[in-house]
Amino acid sequence: MKCFFFVCWLDVVFVALYTLAGNAIDSSSNDIYLLLNAFIPLITSVVSLIPIIRQPSLDPLPPDAVRRDSLIFLILNFLAIITGIYLLIFGSSTSDGMRARLLLGGAILLLVFPLCIPDDLELHKELITRESSYHENGDETMYETKWRKGSGEKEGCCDSMVKKDRLAMLGEEHPVSLLVSRLDFWLYYTAYVCGGTIGLVYSNNLGQIAQSLGQRSNTTTLLTLYSSFSFFGRLLSAAPDYIRAKMYFARTAWLTIALVPTPIAFFLLAASGNAVALQISTALVGLSSGFIFAAAVSITSELFGPNSVGVNHNILITNIPIGSLVYGVLAAVVYDSHVSSRLNIITDSTVCMGRQCYFLTFVWWGCLSVLGFASSLLLFLRTRHAYDQFEVKRISSMAQLY
Repeated sequence: MKCFFFVCWLDVVFVALYTLAGNAIDSSSNDIYLLLNAFIPLITSVVSLIPIIRQPSLDPLPPDAVRRDSLIFLILNFLAIITGIYLLIFGSSTSDGMRARLLLGGAILLLVFPLCIPDDLELHKELITRESSYHENGDETMYETKWRKGSGEKEGCCDSMVKKDRLAMLGEEHPVSLLVSRLDFWLYYTAYVCGGTIGLVYSNNLGQIAQSLGQRSNTTTLLTLYSSFSFFGRLLSAAPDYIRAKMYFARTAWLTIALVPTPIAFFLLAASGNAVALQISTALVGLSSGFIFAAAVSITSELFGPNSVGVNHNILITNIPIGSLVYGVLAAVVYDSHVSSRLNIITDSTVCMGRQCYFLTFVWWGCLSVLGFASSLLLFLRTRHAYDQFEVKRISSMAQLY
């Protein structure tokens, strides 16, 4: 698990880490970043083999072990927050010489420090009990279906949309044929493509966006800001599990909440193109997309079965290349349509300068992210019953253990 944390941290803070490493090695050379891109992914891939090979047992842990693991996991998240703040403050620093090396050394120390924690951490996965629960309560799905068919009550349009063919329980396995026939899956797909994928496309176009808004010199800072807040978003995705004893919401409800900052960010960019608005919007988009990327695997597992999560999640993330193509073409069309209004020739390339270059793109992205929010909200309403039923069973089983 510690190795897994190390790999995840490198994955989400690579922009800040690369900047520190580049300044420490040779701040005057851009080729150093190509070298880092060649070796760091290779090293992290080798390191990631360790948690894959040493997978913990799937047997439920006793209460004492669960409490111990929860404490260690909380410590790891605290260290991750410290690391994120450190890289947010110093990640875009352009210092040279010894100071750059000291900053890089501090970042590496924070990254490897979790490896010093005693290696007895095994996270308790509650989904391992859901398959047996499914067999023990296999008539629940049938009961839900019969109730829907036998109910003589007249339902409104909203009630019909929320209750029709909804999930009766969490953890039920969904083969591909059943998955693609589920309305819940397509609501989830729409929420992802209109939320996390838009954030990813925004980060890919951030350099050009900053250039059009006259903030080209702050591109590194903006990338560090996005990377750091994406990191914080991933950490926040674990918050529901920590506070569920005091305040429980379905994970799909947290997904809905996580989608709120994205439309706010894009409409803010459309309304104002100054440096402060750009930085705030970048942080909001990074926070939202980071949460979605981290929570998506758990949501896929809970809604459509833990045993099929590999196949089902890969089907879900087909939205990333599709969305990237659609959103990228949309941004390019808007950009090219305004390029003739203000021309600035730089190294034989035509560059669009001004707010109008991305104004319509931000409006379209904002509207699409509202669609993603609406889809996620409907998904929450349709799955709330299944999450409530599972929480009741979880509390009952925990009471029996104690």
